[in-house]
Amino acid sequence: MRVVGKTLPTVIVLASSLFLGFCLPAFLNAAESGAPAVPVSPGSEVQNTPSLPNLSGLPNLPSLPSLPRPTDAPAQPTGNAQTDSSTQQPAVPQAVLNQLVESTLSVTDMGQPAGLTLSNWQRQSGITFTLPSDSVITSANLLLDVEVSPALMEGDTELHLMLNGQPLSQHLLNKLHKAKVTYKIPIPAAMVVASNNLSFSIKNSNDTAMQCEKGVANKYWVKILPSSRLQMEGQVLNIGQNLGRFPRPFFDPQSMQSSVVNVVFSQAKRPEDVGAAAMVSSYLGTLARHNNLDFRVLQDALPEQNGIIFAHSGEQIDQLTLPQVEGPTLQVIDNPLNPVYKLLLVMGNNSVEMRQAAYRLVSEPLPEKTPLLSVEPVTIPLRLPYDAPRWINTTRPVKFSELVADVDELTVTGVYHDAVRIPFRAAPDLFMWDGRNVPLQVDYRFPTDNWIDESKSQLSATLNGTFLRNLPVNKTGLLQLLWRQFGGDTRQESYSLPLPPYLIYGDNMLELYFSIVPKNNAACNPAGSDIIKSRIGPDSYIDLSETHHFTELPNLSYYVGAAFPFSRLADFSQTVLLLAEKPTINEVRALLNLAARAGTATGSAISNADIRFGLKGNEMEDPEFQAQDVLVVASLAQTEFYQRLLQDVPFALDPNGSLTVKPQSMRERMLAYLEGNWQTQGLDADRYLSSLADWRGFLSFRSAWDPQRVVVVASATDDGGMNKIYTDLKSLKINAGIRGDLAVITDQNGVNSFQVGAQFPSGELPWYLIFIWYASKHVVLLSLAGLVVSVVLGLSLYILLRKHAAKRLGRDAEDED
Repeated sequence: MRVVGKTLPTVIVLASSLFLGFCLPAFLNAAESGAPAVPVSPGSEVQNTPSLPNLSGLPNLPSLPSLPRPTDAPAQPTGNAQTDSSTQQPAVPQAVLNQLVESTLSVTDMGQPAGLTLSNWQRQSGITFTLPSDSVITSANLLLDVEVSPALMEGDTELHLMLNGQPLSQHLLNKLHKAKVTYKIPIPAAMVVASNNLSFSIKNSNDTAMQCEKGVANKYWVKILPSSRLQMEGQVLNIGQNLGRFPRPFFDPQSMQSSVVNVVFSQAKRPEDVGAAAMVSSYLGTLARHNNLDFRVLQDALPEQNGIIFAHSGEQIDQLTLPQVEGPTLQVIDNPLNPVYKLLLVMGNNSVEMRQAAYRLVSEPLPEKTPLLSVEPVTIPLRLPYDAPRWINTTRPVKFSELVADVDELTVTGVYHDAVRIPFRAAPDLFMWDGRNVPLQVDYRFPTDNWIDESKSQLSATLNGTFLRNLPVNKTGLLQLLWRQFGGDTRQESYSLPLPPYLIYGDNMLELYFSIVPKNNAACNPAGSDIIKSRIGPDSYIDLSETHHFTELPNLSYYVGAAFPFSRLADFSQTVLLLAEKPTINEVRALLNLAARAGTATGSAISNADIRFGLKGNEMEDPEFQAQDVLVVASLAQTEFYQRLLQDVPFALDPNGSLTVKPQSMRERMLAYLEGNWQTQGLDADRYLSSLADWRGFLSFRSAWDPQRVVVVASATDDGGMNKIYTDLKSLKINAGIRGDLAVITDQNGVNSFQVGAQFPSGELPWYLIFIWYASKHVVLLSLAGLVVSVVLGLSLYILLRKHAAKRLGRDAEDED
C-alpha cells in the first residue's frame, strides 16, 4: 500500500503536466483570438490580453519536442527507396520552404479612396476585396480607423462588422473619448478567403427616433476612413510545375495590392528577348486592375521569388543553365534559390521562335498539369484598325448591357444607393463637326409607391464628372399635367440625351443616379423603402456611328490616355519599339510598363510590334521604318543615340547632353503663321528646360522617316529617372496635365506641357469636311487666297469692261461721223 500511495500522486502530477503542456497553448491562442477588440488611438500601444499566472508546484518535466511547421514541399523518400544521384537537388533549409509573407491592404486599395460613410439614412455599407490564390492566410488583423459624429457618441449606437456573412465584432460608440479612433480587430484566419465581403452597419435601440428627427442630415454619421487597413500574414503555397495556372503565380489578377513581376534576361539581352517580354507584359496589362502592376528587370541574375525568363535555349543565367530545345518552348521549373517559387522559361533559338513562344503564352489557355510545352508555330493574326476589344464600337449603337459586366449592375435598391456606373473606352481621335452631338438613349424606370414625391425625384446624368441633365419621373408640360390630374399615365421612361463630342475621352464614365425624395407627410421609414428597385434599361444605348476618326498629331494626351496612335492597331503591327543600342535595365523596365499600360487601354497584347536596338543611320532607306509609328524609350544619357534620332526635328541635344528646342528661323515662323500655328511655345519650352537639372517626361514629333507618322519618346535626364515614369503615370493629375508635344515632369513642379512644333492632320474625313476643316485651320492662307482670287477676278472684269467700253465708244464715234 505504501508503494501505491507514493506512486499515485506522481502519476496525477505527470498527467496534469502533460495535459497543461498540450492544452495550455491552445487555451492561450483561443483567448488571444477571441479577445474583444479595444479602441486604440493612432500611435498608441495595443493592450494585450493578460497572461495566466505561473503554475508552481509541478515537477520539472522534460519539454516535448517541437513539431515542424506543416509544409507543402514534396515528401522525402523513406525506407529503402532509392534516389537518382544525377537529379537529386541539394537540401533546402526548412525556413526557406516555409515562406511567410506579410501584406497590408488598405480601404483605398480595395477601391474606396474616399472611405465609407454610414448615417441615419444609410446604416449599412460594405467593401468587396480579393486576395491572391497562391498563399494561405495564417493570421490577420483589421486596423479600423473611424470618425464618429458627436451625436452618435452621446447615444447607444453600436458599429457592427461582418466578414463574409459572419459576425466579426461590434463596438459601442458612446464609450469613445475621441472623434477619431483606431480599433484593432483580430480576424480568425479561416474567415479570410480569396474573395471577401467586409460589411459595416450601425444599430441603435431607438432607430426610429434617429431617422425621424428633423434636420439631422449631417448629425448622425460614422466614417470608415480610407486609411483603415487589413494586415495579414500568410504562407506561400507550392503550386507545382503547372503551365495551366499561368499567369499565376507570377501575377495574380485577383490581387488588389501592387504586384511586381520579375522579368529576367541573359547577359546578351537581345531585341527579340525584350520584344517577347513586351508582348507578355502587355497581356498582363489586360488582366491588371487598379494600376497594380509593375516590373522588375534582372540581367544574368535570378530572382528570389517567382520570375519569367526570356532567353535562348542553352544560355547560362546565374547558376541556372537553360535546357537545349528545338523550336519555341515554354517550361515551368522550381527556382533554384527557393523551390517554393517558380521560374517560367520562354525559350527559342531566334527572333521568330521567341515571338512564337510568347504568343502561345498569351493567345489561349495552356494545358493543365503540364510543366513543359513545345510550341507549334502558327501565323500570328493581324488586327484591324480601331478593333481594340476594350474600345466601344463606332459602327453601330452600343447597348448598356454590352458595357457592363453584369446586367444587374443597372439596378439599384433602396432610397440611398450608389450611382449606376457605365464605363467605356473610346478611340481618342473621334471627330464630329461643331453643332452635332452623340445620341445617348436612356431608358429608366423609377419605383412606384405612394410615399415617393414624383415631382422632386429625378435621375441625374453625368459624364466624366460633367453634369448633363436631370430627367424627371413624369413628363412635364401643361397638357401632361392636366392629363395626370384626370388619372392618365404621364410617366417618362425614356429620353434621348445629346452628348457634346468634346466630353468623350479615351476613358469615360457615365453615371446615372436615382434621387428618390419622400413626400413631406411620408413616414420617416416607409414600408418597403429598403427593397424598392430603380432600373436603367439594358437596351439603352450610345450611338457613335456618325463620328469619324480624324485628329491632329502629335498630341501626347492621346498617348498617355490610350497609347494612341500606336493602339490604332491594337497589336502594334504598325509600330516600331526603339531602344538605344545597349539599353539599360531601367529603360527596359520603362518599356515593359508602357507595354502593360497599352494592354490595359486596349485589352489586347502587342503581338506584332517590331523592336529595334539603336539607329544605324540608314533608316530612311529601311522599308521597316516606312508607314510605321515609332515609340522610343531611352534616357538622355544615350547621347549618340539621340544625336541620330533628333535630326530634322524641333528638338536637339546641347554639348552638355541636355534637351533643347531648336530656334525657328524667320522663314519657319512666317510659314507657321500662314499655316495657322500662332501659338507654338518653343521659346518658353526651351527656357523651362534650361532651368532644370533633373526631369523626365515625353516628347513627340513628326517622323523623319514617314511624314504621315509620329514619334513618341519617353525619356529622362538620367537612367534613374526612367524608373519614375511608371509612378508618374499612376497620378490622375499628371495624366490630365500631359498634352501638346512636350511634357516635362519634375518632383517640385509636377507636369508642364508645351506645344513646340506644328501639328499635322491624321485620319479620314469626307471630302467636303476636309475642305471645311482646312479652311477653318488656315484662316490666313484662306484670306490671302480669297484676296488673290478677288484681285484676279477684279482685274479680269476690269479689262473686259474697258474693252467693252472702248468698243462702245468706237461705235458711238463712227455713228457721229
